[in-house]
Amino acid sequence: MFEQAFRNIDDILRKEAGCTTELDYTEQTSWLLFLKYLDGLEQDRADEAALNGKKYTYLLDKPYRWEAWAAPKGKDGQLDHNTALTGDDLQDFVNQKLFPYLHGFKLRASGPNTIEYKIGEIFGEIKNKIQSGYNLREIIEHIDELRFRSQTEKHELSQLYEEKIKRMGNAGRNGGEYYTPRPLERAMIQVIKPRIGERIYDGAGGSLGFLCESHDYLKATNPNRTTAEDKILQERTFYGKEKKSLAYVIGVMNMILHGIDAPNIIHTNTLTENLADIQEKDRHHIVLTNPPFGGKERPEVQQNFPIRTGETAYLFLQHFIKILKAGGRAGIVIKNTFLSNTDNASVSLRKHLLESCNLHTVLDLPGGVFQGAGVKTVVLFFEKGAPTRKIWFYKLDPGRNLGKTNPLNDDDLTEFVKLQETFADSPKSWTVDAKTIDPATFDLSVKNPSGGEEVKHRSPAAIMEEIAALDAESAEVLAGIRGLLK
Repeated sequence: MFEQAFRNIDDILRKEAGCTTELDYTEQTSWLLFLKYLDGLEQDRADEAALNGKKYTYLLDKPYRWEAWAAPKGKDGQLDHNTALTGDDLQDFVNQKLFPYLHGFKLRASGPNTIEYKIGEIFGEIKNKIQSGYNLREIIEHIDELRFRSQTEKHELSQLYEEKIKRMGNAGRNGGEYYTPRPLERAMIQVIKPRIGERIYDGAGGSLGFLCESHDYLKATNPNRTTAEDKILQERTFYGKEKKSLAYVIGVMNMILHGIDAPNIIHTNTLTENLADIQEKDRHHIVLTNPPFGGKERPEVQQNFPIRTGETAYLFLQHFIKILKAGGRAGIVIKNTFLSNTDNASVSLRKHLLESCNLHTVLDLPGGVFQGAGVKTVVLFFEKGAPTRKIWFYKLDPGRNLGKTNPLNDDDLTEFVKLQETFADSPKSWTVDAKTIDPATFDLSVKNPSGGEEVKHRSPAAIMEEIAALDAESAEVLAGIRGLLK
């Protein structure tokens, strides 16, 4: 049901002059899905209040509710085409009335961690790019057919939305910044093992996959939760920041679809926060993140950090170390060149990490994990508060080339998760004693002592001989075929 509706919506958006990429398709589907979802949420709350003999106060005033402007129904429960807006009327209502009204929620909300505030922020950041009111009417009718009141329906919708985000990431043009492969996130969460009551943070949120996956993990590992624990999951577990408008909107929407009504996500550039200003109340138990790499930050942003560098990922790493509580745990994706670069900032940062944290695990990822990124990455797992004594390395080799049609999957990471529990040595894993690390460079390059699969490089002469032999073989086969044809 959902899949077909999403396909139909994309087909209509392809005809739209205002929408040209997967990013646009996801953004435009998002705000409409969000309003439909909100309508369902309001209906559920109103029904619950009625059962308890209470009156429910709707978030949205009547003219702005889905059933009033998007899908007014007749007595037969079908769309009432006489009252449903379409064409220019629909376009004018959405652009001149609906969006300004929803944006105004930000000022009227009681605080930033409320669904009202999130509504206001979303509709301040996003714009309706669907220029034809007739196309918009068609899309609304597809979305109105969707039902996501039950947990199963919500789960199916969140899975499809994830698929949409993934396609957007694969489409490039910085869409990849929003998407970390979910199998990698799940493996990182299995290593970190979050518990209810711990605060989980991603200061480079993107589409907030780490927080959504952590939410799913905590629900799955705590099936008999109390009402109080559910309240903790809703209100005091997931924290994040995101700089870019579209990623912020999609991330918040993603979390709401995963069942977190008013996510603690702030729309800000994390790196403008001075490290010296972070206090104990701001700290978190867990950091799970994939900060953007290769970006460049301005000198005034670099002033906020003890180790000055233009490389965004290095500034983020300093922020994450600082924002962890003592004993806090982190899983962070970073470019593999961080382990061996010889510039002052890289050396100083490795020294700081090894001296202030226990870097216990390095997962070395093959190329192709991040589509379109063209860089190799590693995942650093560490605990804050005690220096590094031993580092366990694991070199992931899925036995195939990863790419768009052959992405990373959960099975690829099963062995890593299993061996990591005991830091076991294997053909793909080994341990390095911190005492053996060069105190001048703090080089942490991935060098498998067992060599893993040894690559035998053949001599150019041997390769040329094989080519000549194959050519001769081909000529023989062709001559035989010619003989048959005569």
